[in-house]
Amino acid sequence: MHEYSIVQALLERIDEEAQKHHAVRVHRVRVSIGELAGVEIELLKTAFDTIQHRTICDGSQLIVNRIVARWECKRCRAPIAPGAALRCTACGSPARLAAGDEIMLDQIEMENSHV
Repeated sequence: MHEYSIVQALLERIDEEAQKHHAVRVHRVRVSIGELAGVEIELLKTAFDTIQHRTICDGSQLIVNRIVARWECKRCRAPIAPGAALRCTACGSPARLAAGDEIMLDQIEMENSHV
């Protein structure tokens, strides 16, 4: 259940940004989660809904963009087809993960205090 610690870190980062911009409320948070990041999206949403109370995100919406895993040759950057052997068919080099293991905060929609 590391989703709760991910949400806690996310809320801390959001709070930092909200303070920088004199925000009084956060309406929406958009994140991207790679399919190989080891995060259960529904658990992440539940954790966000549970922990957001009494924070600047109280009542806000969490929107999750799922990133599909993508492999490529680490030498020639040729794409490796899903389900194929993790070795380049063109040059024989091993593949590397190009996308799909990330956890990124993409956007925070917030209300400023008009200071």
